Amino acid sequence: MKAYAQIISFLLILLAIYLSFDTAMPTYKKDVDQSLTTFSTDRALQHVETISEQPHGVGFKAHETVKKYIIEQLTQLGLETSVQKGYSAGDWGNFSKAENIIARIKGSQPGKALLLLSHYDSSPHSSLGASDAASGVATILESVRAYIANGTVPKNDIIILISDAEELGLNGAELFVNHHPWAKEVGLVLNFEARGSGGPALMLVETNRSNGILIKEFIEADPKFPVANSFYYSIYKILPNDMDTTIFREDGDIEGFNFAFIDDHYDYHTVKDNYERLDRNSLAHQGSYLMPLLEHFSQADLNDLKSLNDFVYFNVPFFKFISYPFEWTWPMFFLALAMMLALLVYGFKIKRLDLKEIGKGFLPLILALTINGLVGWYSWSVLKWIYPHYKDILHGFTYNGHYYILAFVLFSIGTCFWVYHKFRKISVSNLLVAPLIIWLGICWGLTTYLPGASYFVLPLYALLGTFLISLNQEKPNVYILMILTLPALWLYTPFIQMFPIGLGLKMMVASTVLTTLTFLLLLPVFASYKNKERIAYLAFLLFIGFMVSAHLYSGFTSENAKPTSLLYVLNTDQKRAQWATYENELSTWTSQYLGENKKRPDSLSFFKISSKYSTGFTFVADAPIKELLPPKIEITLDTVIGNKHMFELCISPQRDVNRLDVFTNELNILEAKINNVALSDHYLSHRKGGKLITHFISDNDFTEIQLSIPKDESLKLTLYEASNDLLDNPSFSIPARPEATIPMPFVLNDAVLLIKTIKF
Repeated sequence: MKAYAQIISFLLILLAIYLSFDTAMPTYKKDVDQSLTTFSTDRALQHVETISEQPHGVGFKAHETVKKYIIEQLTQLGLETSVQKGYSAGDWGNFSKAENIIARIKGSQPGKALLLLSHYDSSPHSSLGASDAASGVATILESVRAYIANGTVPKNDIIILISDAEELGLNGAELFVNHHPWAKEVGLVLNFEARGSGGPALMLVETNRSNGILIKEFIEADPKFPVANSFYYSIYKILPNDMDTTIFREDGDIEGFNFAFIDDHYDYHTVKDNYERLDRNSLAHQGSYLMPLLEHFSQADLNDLKSLNDFVYFNVPFFKFISYPFEWTWPMFFLALAMMLALLVYGFKIKRLDLKEIGKGFLPLILALTINGLVGWYSWSVLKWIYPHYKDILHGFTYNGHYYILAFVLFSIGTCFWVYHKFRKISVSNLLVAPLIIWLGICWGLTTYLPGASYFVLPLYALLGTFLISLNQEKPNVYILMILTLPALWLYTPFIQMFPIGLGLKMMVASTVLTTLTFLLLLPVFASYKNKERIAYLAFLLFIGFMVSAHLYSGFTSENAKPTSLLYVLNTDQKRAQWATYENELSTWTSQYLGENKKRPDSLSFFKISSKYSTGFTFVADAPIKELLPPKIEITLDTVIGNKHMFELCISPQRDVNRLDVFTNELNILEAKINNVALSDHYLSHRKGGKLITHFISDNDFTEIQLSIPKDESLKLTLYEASNDLLDNPSFSIPARPEATIPMPFVLNDAVLLIKTIKF
């Protein structure tokens, strides 16, 4: 092959990879002066900026400010707005008073309503919530404004629900679905979310049945930049989920679409989730979804979107969105199998295949998969050993995470080129048999167990095409081979990046293995390269370069700050006070209180306070005892009736607090109510770590507990009452955090925590 053809084909591969990302979402341009009848990202950004000025979790001061702002904006659009208030606990045992903001645009005809959904509470206690989910609220406010400005009269009613307490346990959604009369009128939910501060917004279908009708309607709505695939859909249906639409599906059997961006995951639930760091392209992408969907579903028949048939679907550059019925999956697999068998017979017949050479062709494949798999598997453990402060990034995606993804992808590519260089004497046609068999096995497994991903057979067809060419031509046209690699490049490269972003760098193995498997699909092009060893060394050199770059950005700065945590814990029973932290590597700020005297906490001394990743204290140190008022406890019932021992008590704070965790000894709870809201039997039978309830308190509200246990069992309650005011509490003189530190997300932080035990 001529040298220039090799270079051009390589550049074309890089271009195809670039297009797989570049065409996925719109590019933001200033549009504040855009027509009032269209969605403006700049106008939406004004809402984001206002909503995300302060942390506004349930029970925090700015929560009320944000609520009033959203009501004001809806009222200015001429919509009558109401607030639904009520307690909710859900199946997480996270109890709160939710205040949902609800408005409605009347349609011209009776029938099911379209519901637009996002939540306005931020994660307690420090998150500014610009992405999660001020971006969703802003998308709805701006889209509804543009829709009304168009003067379109919808056929269906449009309900706007800006839910509350989503971050605590989907409490606002539970309150609406189970206690609001409009819930029964909803035919479809469009939900806008974020799990990071950038990247393309992924579409996920929410349904109890199949997606056939929903996908057909989505295609008909024709959003300009759809990013969706049935691989995610199949995984989403298997895994437990925690979005507001989950409640609509589980409790109301209501169909829905979720739209969420998840890149720049390091900002998730932190004070860095702010207006400045929100990716403008991501917000524009949300708007590019909602406007056509709003126009379509406001006029479509929403009375029966339930389907018995699933569709395979995926997006690719230029073709936008491709779909076909699940019924095609097995015929497509068997067609690939038949094609492969036919080509093998043909190859042996024309003596282009040799059984011994085919066997040798498995060696580089196994070697590349083994090396890259092991490197990917142990990469995160090694990185945490080299950089122990990474352990304090609880979700596992570091600020320099993109460098690591690039580095390990390059290492995987280098390994593949190096290994196949060592086996360069094997002909291309013999080399391709092993990848064909491996990919055929993968497609069989996916078609059997994860049918939404069965479209992975399409790059296999392309590989079969290159196999046919290699059987008939000694030196095939590299550009034709290059075109046949496009399905693999466009379908798989987004996954290579997305797995460690969405699930943390511990999933780097998914990137290294998928890079290797994708390389196998490009083998017809790469096998003809005469300089494979040089390319391997170049890839290894680039791997080192990106690892060096990652190292240079491995520290913490004001822009990429270290998560830190500090709590003051006063055990009123033991009359003992301690400083506590969740940090593995103490910052200088935390070391002021847990320095030389720090020790590991006794595992029996603390219940594990409810958090996203079930994180426990890492260090404690003795602290001075402060005079703090414990909660007031009033026991109103303690009696045995039949085989049940009944208890009622009221816990009232005597200081400003944000949270109350209640734990029990190990026992069987027959019934439980919190502020007259029953905890579900499912929760009571599956509760872990002794947790009874976590009450996220608004307005210093009381917590009333009613319990029923077997009469021959004893009850002990342990109360963890917390206020997030350690840095502002007049009883303390804690200095402000340095610029290169932020409050650690996902855990109770900056808190004054009082522990009290009640024995009956």
